[in-house]
Amino acid sequence: MASILQLHNLKKYYATQKAVDDISFDIEEGNIFGLLGPNGAGKTTLLRMITGIFYPDSGSITFDGRPFDPENDIIKIGYMPEERGLYKKMKIGEQALYLAQLKGLSRSDAMKQIKFWFKRLEMESWWSKKVEDLSKGMSQKLQFVTTVLHEPKLIILDEPFSGLDPVNANLIKDEIYGLAQRGSTIIFSTHRMEQVEEICDHIVLVNLGKKILDGTVSEVKQQFKEHKFSIKLGSIPNGIDDAAYEVIEQKGNAFTMKINDGFQSNDVLQHFIGQGIMIESFNEILPSLNDIFIQLVNDTKSVSRAFN
Repeated sequence: MASILQLHNLKKYYATQKAVDDISFDIEEGNIFGLLGPNGAGKTTLLRMITGIFYPDSGSITFDGRPFDPENDIIKIGYMPEERGLYKKMKIGEQALYLAQLKGLSRSDAMKQIKFWFKRLEMESWWSKKVEDLSKGMSQKLQFVTTVLHEPKLIILDEPFSGLDPVNANLIKDEIYGLAQRGSTIIFSTHRMEQVEEICDHIVLVNLGKKILDGTVSEVKQQFKEHKFSIKLGSIPNGIDDAAYEVIEQKGNAFTMKINDGFQSNDVLQHFIGQGIMIESFNEILPSLNDIFIQLVNDTKSVSRAFN
């Protein structure tokens, strides 16, 4: 599949900080892409370069097959920043209409899109409310609508579920899936790893201005697996010890174990089958993205301290 966005050796330095230090990656069309990293990692600077707010000190950006031209390409991008970007004294309907027209929609097309999204997200009664009268969750829904209503090719969502209750979070999540299915590409930035694991196809992790991980969610989990398995037996064996594995935890006839180097899962299964013990379940335990995130961020911090 073609890439809609390609970052080539991007660098952005401030007086005392390398905010983005030689970062490259591609984003395929129709992908839900997770841009991850701790506070101060360089994510916001990257997003601001992708949206033309900042210019890189060096490197280049290719958008939709051509060198990125902020003046002409920005209309194809929808950006929902973590900070609220709404006019507090303005009525919600008027604000949505104004922002849609800034994105190039005619008044009639803007009204059509606003009515569609307001109905879809149960916002029809909000038209005359002011932003300052909205809760954080209601403001988040409005900001999501104003980000996507001009049907951008690339949608950037920075902490899109902030302030949303579980019902509205699921509502927005379903809309993100729908937008991707209809051809939009989503860059999804958050600190909530369980949301990334559920939503994203591909992730990049940055820390201290550098890219430290790049791959699909399944590839990353496979890369960091520790050969741990859960097994439930039909009965408790007389002896559980074996050279093939190490038992980490036991609860009755259920075990968590790590397979030792030089052995395979079949060796464990054969050990119990040979004793005539029925195996009720046997599953590999893959690390969570949250565990991988913490491990890699801590590792890069340690390396950085060693060289400073």
